[in-house]
Amino acid sequence: ERTFVWSREGGARGPGLGLAFVGLREKMAPVLEKQLPVSAGTGDNNNEDEEGQNLWSSILSEVSTRSSSKLPSGKNILIFGEDGSGKTTLMAKLQGAEHNKKGRGLEYLYLSVHDEDRDDLTRCNVWILDGDLYHKGLLKFAVSAQTLPDCLAIFVADMSRPWTIMDSLKKWASVLRDHIDKLKVQPEDMREMEQKLVKSFQEYTEPEEASPSSPQRRAPAGPEDEAVVLPLGDNVLTHNLGIPVLIVCTKCDAVGVLEKEHDYRDEHFDFIQSHIRQFCLQYGAGLIYTSVKEEKNLDLLYKYIVHKLYDFQFTTPALVVEKDAVFIPSGWDNEKKIGILHENLSTVRPEDPFEDFITKPPVRKESPARTASGSPRPAGRGQTGVSAASMAAVKKPDPNMKAGAANEGVLANFFNSLLSKKTGAPGSPGTPVGAGVQGSAKKTGQKPGLTDVQAELDRMTRKQDSMVSSNNVPPPESEA
Repeated sequence: ERTFVWSREGGARGPGLGLAFVGLREKMAPVLEKQLPVSAGTGDNNNEDEEGQNLWSSILSEVSTRSSSKLPSGKNILIFGEDGSGKTTLMAKLQGAEHNKKGRGLEYLYLSVHDEDRDDLTRCNVWILDGDLYHKGLLKFAVSAQTLPDCLAIFVADMSRPWTIMDSLKKWASVLRDHIDKLKVQPEDMREMEQKLVKSFQEYTEPEEASPSSPQRRAPAGPEDEAVVLPLGDNVLTHNLGIPVLIVCTKCDAVGVLEKEHDYRDEHFDFIQSHIRQFCLQYGAGLIYTSVKEEKNLDLLYKYIVHKLYDFQFTTPALVVEKDAVFIPSGWDNEKKIGILHENLSTVRPEDPFEDFITKPPVRKESPARTASGSPRPAGRGQTGVSAASMAAVKKPDPNMKAGAANEGVLANFFNSLLSKKTGAPGSPGTPVGAGVQGSAKKTGQKPGLTDVQAELDRMTRKQDSMVSSNNVPPPESEA
C-alpha cells in the first residue's frame, strides 16, 4: 500500500501549511515520517500543523476512495446469432460507427462506457461469433474460466424471419453451455456465480425515476435494504449459465411487412412473444425488441447493458404494450404475466409447437413464361427454329389426306430424305442447303446434322404451304 511522506519546509517561518511533498513509499509507513518539532511558545504553529495534517489526510482518503470506485476493466459482451440477423450492425450502432463491415469467424469491437459521476471512462469488449457453427471453437479467445464472471451473453433473434427464432435461440444457448462446461470452472466458483444470478433475479424491483442530481451508479445495499424474496417458479432459471443473458430481437420494423405480405395478426406476434419469454425465464434473461432502421430501443439497450455489467442506475420499467418495442428486464416476468398473452390466442394453443404455427412461407416459383436464363421467352411470329417449323408443319396438313395418314407420310418423307442424302462439297451439285455450315462445324468439333434437319424441315414447310394454297384452304387466324 502506498503512503505519502511529508517534511517541514522552511520551519515555522514557511507560509501556508508549511508542508512539502517529499516522496512516495511503497510499504506501510506513518503518514508523517518524522515528528514535527514544536518549540515552546509556538502554539499557533502547532495548530497550523494539525490543520495541515487533517487536510492532507482527507485528501489522501478521497484519492483512495476514488481509486477503489473506478470503472472495472475487462468486461465482455458475447454476441450470438444467425448470419444476417444484424449482430454487427446493431453493436456498431451502439458504438457510434456507421459502417456495415461484415466479419468472419470472431469479430471484435468495443463500447465506450462513461461514468459521469466519477468522470471515469473505460472500454467494454464486444465479441461477435460468426453464424456458422464451424467457428464456435473461436470462443476460447473471447472467454476463459477467469473472465467468465465478467461476461454478459446476448442472443440475437431476427424478427424479419420469425420462423427461425426459437431454433436459433436454442442452438446458440447450447453452444455457450458447451463452451462453459469445457472451461472447467471450479465447482464452488460456478455455484457462486449461479447463486448470484438467482439472487439478482429474485431481488428485482420496479425502478424509480432518477432525478438529475441522483447518482448514476447504484449505492451498495446494506443489511437494512435486504427484502424478503420469493422462491423461483418451476420454469425459472432451469438453465442457469452463471452469467447474465439478454435476448435481443432485431429488425422489429419488419412487423408491418409480416402483416401485409404474410397475413400475420396480433395472435401471431403474441404467440411468438410468449415462446420467447418462456425461453427467457429458463435462462433468467432479459428481452428487448430493437430496430436499427427506425432507431428503436437502441439507447435503452445500451443503458440496460451497462446496468447489468457496471451496476449503473436503471430507471426504465417493463414495456409490453407495443408489439414491436417490447422490453422485459430480467426478474420482472413470470408465468402469470405471460398468461395474459394467451388470452388473445384463438386459433392456436399456447403449448403448441412453435414451428407448427409460425411456419416459413413457401418460396415463390418463377413465371412459366421465363426461360432458364431468366429472360422472357419471345412469343408470336418472332418464334423461330425447329419448334416453329414443326408447329407450322402440324398446323397445315394436306386436306386431301386423313389426319393419321398425313402425319405418317410427313414423318416417313422426313426421315427418308435424311437417310438418302449424301454429303458433298460445299456448293457442288447435290449438296443440301446448309452443308457449308455443317462442314465448318466438323472442323470446330461441333456435332453435325442440325443444319440438315433445319433445311429439310424448311423444305417440308414450303411443300406443305404450296399444297395448302393449291387447295384454297385459308390459313388459321393466328397465322393470317
